[in-house]
Amino acid sequence: MHALTWCLSNVVVSAAAAPPPAVVLVHARSPRPFYDYPVDGGAGYIPTQQVMDTMDQYMASAADTVVAKAKTICTALFPSVRVETCVEKGDPRDVICGAAEKADMVVMGSHGYGFLQRALLGSVSNHCVHNCKCPVVVVKRPDGGSQRRPCTSKSRLAGT
Repeated sequence: MHALTWCLSNVVVSAAAAPPPAVVLVHARSPRPFYDYPVDGGAGYIPTQQVMDTMDQYMASAADTVVAKAKTICTALFPSVRVETCVEKGDPRDVICGAAEKADMVVMGSHGYGFLQRALLGSVSNHCVHNCKCPVVVVKRPDGGSQRRPCTSKSRLAGT
């Protein structure tokens, strides 16, 4: 949530005007992975529909929790800021770039991965920097830590 608090403290404060700016919180739920679990004897196990539905419910619940926490941070720090939320299922790169079509600016966090991890896993922030049609600010954690961040925040400043 460091990128969100940075955005609120540095972007929203400097844009304080009437009407207050809008902050759009975007959370991308990765599509449900399909696993073929190996079982003794070499045959695979495919989860039942009930197991798949339970996985979907858990991922939706986790997304709701992350968005609720981010929205609470926004309203606690800046009660006058209009907060909108967007939770979509899909590749985070595509979801964020799609949401950026209507944005004036994207502010997102960085996992702080090193060169090798970025090369193997890819970088959502790098993709967004090169493919979004608006400015993208990537906020690194101040301690340089590589703690994973579940939420990507996006700011849309009204009136610009």
